[in-house]
Amino acid sequence: MKYLVWPLVVVLIILHQDFWNWDNADLVFGFLPVTLLYQVCISLGAGITWFLAVQFAWPQELEYIEQQLEEKKWEDK
Repeated sequence: MKYLVWPLVVVLIILHQDFWNWDNADLVFGFLPVTLLYQVCISLGAGITWFLAVQFAWPQELEYIEQQLEEKKWEDK
């Protein structure tokens, strides 16, 4: 799963450059510009990608190092 996170980031970077919507003045639901809805979807995609990165690609060693530093800090007191 962690090998899926980087391609998702690259896809989001490419999709964020939405030059194809610059001249689109259509409204969705009668009040929401298409470009704004597009940015909402990109933001949700970025949030989901970050969630996946934290859940599946976050290095476990960092948790262990932090725990050791906390234990050492308490021992020094």
